[in-house]
Amino acid sequence: MSRFFALKRGSLISLALATLLALAPAIAEARMGGGGSFGSRGGRSWSAPPSTRTMPGQASPFERSVAPRPAPGMAGPMSQPGGLFGGSLGRGLLGGLAGGLLGAGLFGLLTGHGLFGGMGGFMSIIGLLLQIGLIVFLARMAFNWWTRRNANANAMAGAGHRPSPGFTSPFTARAPFGAAGFGSGASPEAAMATPIKIAPEDFNAFERLLGESQAAYSREDLGALRGMSTPEMASYFDDELEENRRKGVINRVSDVKLLQGDLSEAWREGVDEYATVAMRFALNDVIEDRATGKPAPGSPGPTETSEAWTFRRPAGAGPQEWKLSAIQQAA
Repeated sequence: MSRFFALKRGSLISLALATLLALAPAIAEARMGGGGSFGSRGGRSWSAPPSTRTMPGQASPFERSVAPRPAPGMAGPMSQPGGLFGGSLGRGLLGGLAGGLLGAGLFGLLTGHGLFGGMGGFMSIIGLLLQIGLIVFLARMAFNWWTRRNANANAMAGAGHRPSPGFTSPFTARAPFGAAGFGSGASPEAAMATPIKIAPEDFNAFERLLGESQAAYSREDLGALRGMSTPEMASYFDDELEENRRKGVINRVSDVKLLQGDLSEAWREGVDEYATVAMRFALNDVIEDRATGKPAPGSPGPTETSEAWTFRRPAGAGPQEWKLSAIQQAA
């Protein structure tokens, strides 16, 4: 009998663990956007937004987006085959070294010392080659750092992303351009984009949209979400809300407060303007059972998170025309 109860208790524990695992995706992906990266940033959709003090690391690439991916030939230099020593540096350094080794082996054969008989005299050259390669590698790193530094300084000086002295929003006005992408180059449209100025009223609109969109998501008010986001983003929110209904849960988000914000980049592209901002905010994030209204086990509750939000509006429009165009998590 005791063995029967032991087996029964083990079955109940297994069932409870299975239930928690089944609820885990809903709990782990609470809040608007489910903790994912999705949407579009125009021609810059597949290049990473520049890092900021709020999000010092790189934003994760989009998991869902209607933006077409760049052609393979537009890949960035770090995505080329061969890794760190790929390209001309790899061919010049490693290729030359391999050629030297092969030449030494052939010399050994010709002189009757075997394939590697000529290596004795050649070993003294290897150290020199390695030293030259190290110097070339360090020089290239220094040159890339200097280039990025100058590009960032020129962009910050010319973009004019500084708010008025009286601006007291949690947003700051640091906009370092020129960060590396996700491994794919920007589209021709992005290359033709021009930086734009972001006014204090725009920052106020971003903060307002952060709170109002979270509140509409908590109410499952798709109509309000459509008024605050692009059609693409509204369709993703619709999918999430429908999935919550299917699971019998509802995501209640409240007490949203912006703690810190940085402008990552802002630009005009064709007939639209874009602004990507990094935001760290606090919120009370709860997953409730629809039938009972009780929080689900492991519901996040009060938490803080940092995300990069991109907004879009018609070129020349006012702050009230900004709409949420993308959300990206920290990588």
